[in-house]
Order: sequence, then C-alpha cells, then structure tokens
Amino acid sequence: MLTQTPICDFGKKAIPFKLKSTEGKIISLEELKGENGTLVMFICNHCPYVKAITKDIVEDCNELKKIGINSVAISSNDSTNYPEDSFDNMIKFAKKNNFSFPYLIDETQEIAKAYDAVCTPDFFGYNKDLELQYRGRSRELKNLVPVRDGKSDLYKAMKLIAETSNGPKDQIPSAGCSIKWKFN
Repeated sequence: MLTQTPICDFGKKAIPFKLKSTEGKIISLEELKGENGTLVMFICNHCPYVKAITKDIVEDCNELKKIGINSVAISSNDSTNYPEDSFDNMIKFAKKNNFSFPYLIDETQEIAKAYDAVCTPDFFGYNKDLELQYRGRSRELKNLVPVRDGKSDLYKAMKLIAETSNGPKDQIPSAGCSIKWKFN
C-alpha cells in the first residue's frame, strides 16, 4: 500500500538512538551528527520504492558528505514476516549498493515509532543543531523509475540546510511502502 509522509514538523529535535550497524558496531545519533546537518533515512531491502532510488540515495549521501552532512539509514521492518529485510540481508544490501553510510537495524521498532516514520523511504533532514528541516522525497518517480533532471529534491534541500540551517518551505512528500510493523 502506497503511504506518504506527513508535512515537515520544522524545528522538531532529532531523537537520540543507539543501534547496531551492518558492520556489527553500535552507533549513536551523536556519533553520526554532521557538522552542517544530518540525514536520517528509514529504508528497507525489499521495498520497490527504495530499490528504485537506492543508487540516487548513495550518490546524494556521497555528495552531501563533502558539504558536512552525515547520513544514516535505518531498517525497522518486521523481518519475521518480511525475511528479505533480515539483518543478514541488510548486510548484503549495503555491500551490493556500496553504502558509504551506516545501515542500522531497529529490531524493536522503537526508533521508527519515536520518529513517527511511516514508510520506506522516509527522509528526515536535520540542520547542524539536529532540528528537523526536511521531510520530503528523494526525487520524482514515474512508474518506479527515477526522473533524473538535475540534482534530487533531497540533495537540494540538504544543501540548503547546510548553507542556511533552514529547509525549503515547499516539500513534496516521500512515498513508498508502509513500514512493516510487528503485531504481538
């Protein structure tokens, strides 16, 4: 089911976390914080919307690092019912796609709930003070094919945040598969 992100809650503070990376390290938000901003992405391995823009995400994150923005991806999906999103498969997905940023597992789903993440991909762009400034899409998709006409919406928004500490006022929501919540 296609789910869209809500409107950006400008200024909302990032919620601290400590999660295990695909490299087996426990990584905190504080360690990840970029000099000019931080991008927190909720993604997963199996979602066709994520797969469609994975190359763009990797390229954007590499470019953003050059301007002082650090990035992190978090998978919060229920891997019992969605085995493609298992930790072992996260390791393979990160290697296959040359992730230059940490890919973390949120097994309890507490972090996704704390952030009010709703879909994959769901982007949270923070300024240097970890205040939310972007909750939009990566770029336009037409039939799950990225429209590549210049820099992505995500890159342009994060560059603006790096330069001014403020995100764009007009943002197009990200859309993708709903997060696969565990039901106990």
